[in-house]
Order: sequence, then structure tokens, then C-alpha cells
Amino acid sequence: MRSPVRASSEPGQLARPPDFESAHFRQALSRFATGVTVVTTFAPGASKGDTHSSSFAGITASSFNTLSLQPPLVLWSLGTQARSLPLFHAGTHYVINVLAADQLELCQRFAYGQGDRFAQTPYQLGQAGLPILNGALAWFECHNRSRYEEGDHVLFVGEVERCGFTPEASGLIFHTGQFGQFAPLSERG
Repeated sequence: MRSPVRASSEPGQLARPPDFESAHFRQALSRFATGVTVVTTFAPGASKGDTHSSSFAGITASSFNTLSLQPPLVLWSLGTQARSLPLFHAGTHYVINVLAADQLELCQRFAYGQGDRFAQTPYQLGQAGLPILNGALAWFECHNRSRYEEGDHVLFVGEVERCGFTPEASGLIFHTGQFGQFAPLSERG
């Protein structure tokens, strides 16, 4: 059995106050390129088996990452002030849809759109009864395993029950406040 990993600081010791402004921190973070996802779950009052688009909620998120291969775990985060937080916090399942480079419009619809975001969005229902967006680069159907509030966000850990991917597509990338797509360095001239 492995012994627990201990933090390098003494118990009870706090981090030093940051020596930078929030805007500087955001600019530094923007230098890390991320993929873009749309996370879907059930809307208020909906239940498994509802197939109407108004039965679902979804948000754009770029805070997605792998956590573990055994068991298969992923994580993502959502701000504590997000209106959709109670839906994701209380739900048993969600689907993380990794967007392809040609899905910028979907990214914007789920980030800024009003009304029924699924009305004009083609999707299939997964085994949990939640939308898997057509054309997604990859998707992960997750059990809502655990949630941790840290700072101004909640970290969601999802245990992946099913997943799929499109082999020959490029992903939508977000970097320094702009969208783009990946191209291998060998293809650049």
C-alpha cells in the first residue's frame, strides 16, 4: 500500500498572497491552449426518458481534463455563480462533448445563446438519456461521481461509463482569447 502524499508546507500554513492583479493572472492563463467542450445534462423538471430539446441544459466549458485511466475519470469545472450550477451539482449524469474545429457556432450558442439551445442542435441520446452532439470530436458519458468547491469554481469529477470519438477530425482550440484549430508543426511551412 502506498503512503499518502504530504504537502510540502507545514500543516495550517497558508499560501503567500499573490503578487499580481487578477487581470494579469487571466492573461497568463490564456497562454495555455485548451480544447472546447459543451457539457449537457437534464433541465429543471426533466427526467430520463424525456426526448424534447427543452428537457436538456448545456454549457460551453474549456476546463476539461483527464484525471485517471483506472478507473476512467475526467474532471471539469464550473463557476460558483453559474446559473446552471444547481443542475450539474444535483444531476446523476452529464455528457462532455469535445467540439470539432467546425463547431464554433455550437460553442457560441451554448456560451451565449438564449432560449432552447438544443432546438437547432442535432444530437443523439446516449444511454443515460442525455444529448451527444452530432459531429463532436469526442464524447464522454459520465456518472457525476464527486464535486469539490475550490475558490470561485466547483470541480466536477465524472466517472466515464461510455465514450466515443471521430478519428479524422481536428479539435476546436481556445488560446489567448481566440478560437483556432490544431495543426501539427510538421504541416507548417
